[in-house]
Amino acid sequence: MDMQQQIEMQQKNSITCKVRDLQQAVSVLLENKILDSMITHNQMTIIIDADDLEEVMLKLRDDSSTKFEQCVDLCGVDYSAYHNDYTGSRFAVVYHLLSYTHNWRLRVRTFAKDDQFPIVKSVTHVWNSLNWFEREAFDFFGIMFEGHPDLRRILTDYGFIGHPFRKDFPIYGHMEMRYDEEQKRVIYQPVTIEPREITPRVIREDGYSGRN
Repeated sequence: MDMQQQIEMQQKNSITCKVRDLQQAVSVLLENKILDSMITHNQMTIIIDADDLEEVMLKLRDDSSTKFEQCVDLCGVDYSAYHNDYTGSRFAVVYHLLSYTHNWRLRVRTFAKDDQFPIVKSVTHVWNSLNWFEREAFDFFGIMFEGHPDLRRILTDYGFIGHPFRKDFPIYGHMEMRYDEEQKRVIYQPVTIEPREITPRVIREDGYSGRN
């Protein structure tokens, strides 16, 4: 084993030990609040109940054993087409936490209990950086964040209908926008594009594009 390989092995072992330390600290801190946990690619993920979200996040931020000062990202997930045998809740919210003190990263996932009206508590009061992230998840997935100070669309247009990152959202949308010369303003109207299935041409027929 050359010097470079030794350095890489030491770094890998150091990361593995750090993740194990994180796993121990989180397990002790949260006790029975963790529904499931996993470690993939040297990053730990925990799944918690939506009812425990606020309590868990405050503990992860404030307890000296974890000290996650920052939530660097939040995203929604639609599991409606995840696997054919999947029977869990449809919508989840995933939080990516960072501890400057311990140099740790942790992924926290929670599921909205109502598929028809997905709602979880806002944690903008825990990390104010989540304000726009929660608005984005609402805009794209229709996930409501209870207690958010200003929950409204952030990336789609004001007249937009539906939530474009949902698996059942039509690829052409519901409405289109155009400028009307007679009214001298922008108007909304139903989509005029006819839906069609686009199938990639994988097998080239003989004579395709004029070639034999």
